[in-house]
Amino acid sequence: MMTDPIADMLTRIRNVLRVERPYVDLTVSKVKKGVADVLKREGFIWGYTEIEEQPAGQLRLELKYGPSGEQVIRHLKRVSKPGRRVYSSAKDLRPVLNGQGITILSTSRGVVSDREARQQNLGGEVICEVW
Repeated sequence: MMTDPIADMLTRIRNVLRVERPYVDLTVSKVKKGVADVLKREGFIWGYTEIEEQPAGQLRLELKYGPSGEQVIRHLKRVSKPGRRVYSSAKDLRPVLNGQGITILSTSRGVVSDREARQQNLGGEVICEVW
């Protein structure tokens, strides 16, 4: 039984990056799709597609690598966990690695990056950090 699907998503991405595969398949959910959308908007992945399968749909993330094969995503860290939820207001959000990384938040207006949350003055649950 899986208790944390977001941590499973991040672990799958880390494992696929280690073996340098071009994509990773995940079971689809609204939050996972929101995280994938933020990663695409911020330039960490090429894109994602939803594959209709039975009994559950799949979300395929197309991972991004540099010109000489280096990883664009070097670090993925789950911040808020099922045993300890972490929340942050817009004024408490600080840039990750001087703006080179992002923090992904789940807000009342959907899943957004820390930059978007500061612009819209939104706070919420801190899902993960990416750089």
